[in-house]
Amino acid sequence: MKRTRTAALALAAAAAALTPTLGQAAATAAEGTYLQDPGGGDKTMKSMWTDDDMHKVEAHLRFYPGIRYKSVSRPGHPDAPDYPRRTGDPKTLAWQPDFDFGWAVSDSMLVKKAVTTKDDRHPIVVHAVLRSPRHGKVLEVRKELADQPAQGRAKVPGNKRIACDTGDYTVEWSVTRTGYGTLTGSMPWNASCENHRTAFSAGKGGASGGGRG
Repeated sequence: MKRTRTAALALAAAAAALTPTLGQAAATAAEGTYLQDPGGGDKTMKSMWTDDDMHKVEAHLRFYPGIRYKSVSRPGHPDAPDYPRRTGDPKTLAWQPDFDFGWAVSDSMLVKKAVTTKDDRHPIVVHAVLRSPRHGKVLEVRKELADQPAQGRAKVPGNKRIACDTGDYTVEWSVTRTGYGTLTGSMPWNASCENHRTAFSAGKGGASGGGRG
């Protein structure tokens, strides 16, 4: 009996030790999820030529919803009450979006829309708005980036929490190469947190330090 209890204590202690690692991985995966317009990889972008067909601007937006939560202490295994575990509290779930802009600027050499190069430094302006049918403009970011490479990325934090389950939103965005033109786009996003609540209820969500309080 004593041997069985000792084994149970050891198992519970090991599980408690692993919980932060597993929970942290889950939180990181959630924060790393994004929507892209246009859909695809790093090289999938919208594009436009200047009126003289000598300069091309390409761009896309990655919208990171950024789930956030606080962690709480839960009871440990019945045979190891001294080993409580930390898990995400579904009552504290909220979104905190970030906006990641990618761009590429090409310049034609002598021939229109041909023999392009990606050189020099460029002034880039990035802008995004999160809109709700009910509340209008909920969040806006804008940043002027001077002396940027012809191909680059810039991630701009939204710095605002968006409540869970507040319906459908539209993400509107633009990337401007000053003097060349502006590329625009939009995509839908739904603020449901149901998937994360399900993960927490299954004991898979969160760990100490995994979310942001």
